[in-house]
Amino acid sequence: MKIIFYSTKPYDRIWFELLGKEYKYEIHFLETGCTMETISLSKGYDAICIFVNDQLDKEMIDYLYQSGMKAILLRSAGFNHVDLKAANGKIPVLRVPNYSPESVAEHTIALLLSINRQTHRAYNRTRDFNMNINGLMGKDLINKKAGIIGTGKIGQATIKILKGFGMKVMAYDPYPNNQLDVIYTSLDEIFEKADVISLHCPLTEDTKYVINKAAIERMKKGVFLVNTSRGGLINTSDLIDGLLDGKFGGVGLDVYEEEEGIFFEDLSNEIVKDQNLVRLASFPNVLITSHMGFFTKEAMQAIAIETLENAYAIENNLQLVNEVKYQS
Repeated sequence: MKIIFYSTKPYDRIWFELLGKEYKYEIHFLETGCTMETISLSKGYDAICIFVNDQLDKEMIDYLYQSGMKAILLRSAGFNHVDLKAANGKIPVLRVPNYSPESVAEHTIALLLSINRQTHRAYNRTRDFNMNINGLMGKDLINKKAGIIGTGKIGQATIKILKGFGMKVMAYDPYPNNQLDVIYTSLDEIFEKADVISLHCPLTEDTKYVINKAAIERMKKGVFLVNTSRGGLINTSDLIDGLLDGKFGGVGLDVYEEEEGIFFEDLSNEIVKDQNLVRLASFPNVLITSHMGFFTKEAMQAIAIETLENAYAIENNLQLVNEVKYQS
């Protein structure tokens, strides 16, 4: 099987090169992203493998179908960057749903602890031997209320950690898991009562901008908001307005709705033209990381194995357990 990889980084090669040889697959790595201008490079391959900031729209998928592409492999759990309707009945789309829920959950907690205790700001101070702790006061998390939006594998792992802190956890999910020891409630109640709100749902038409002006207005003053899921869950302009109004005690973002072409890249010597992102980075109570919640050795290895297992299932006409199907 011949597979072409887009948006390849050095850390992708560590496991995919080794495992590709074991599976006897011919893998061609491209550093370039997958766009309408680069999709023609996939001609002659059996499968295309893309990452979260690559896009496959209807026109691109039609091109892949006409060129005989057998599979679209996603090196991610999320699938909002692929037009599933266009792929339906033409090319199977396979994702990696359970590579390491704990990796993202632990990064969620790292962001929460940092924006609460402001360790990122303290680090910058002490590097200059400024040992003044004024302005760095946090809050005890024990007995505080945490609202988890989305109780899939990552949400569940996050709930487990927060309960270890002694927090009172409530959750929202359109498909409640009755096996979980958690109180399910409405979004409105989470917005109104939670001291911490953490997002762990996929980006769909129903969840886009779940955090918007109306939601922010309902939130408690001083609330902590963390997003390690998808940037499009938050309306950035409304978030900035909320920050200017002093609504948030802190905001931790590992994702951003316009991150394509910015996240995973080194732009330290360039002028960033995204004014919303520049504005977010200017707030002292906002901490932004570059979509690295998944980035652990265990998770990267699991992603490589599961991705190539998906390819193996395609090659051998096996059940496609990780196929993402269009829901009309």
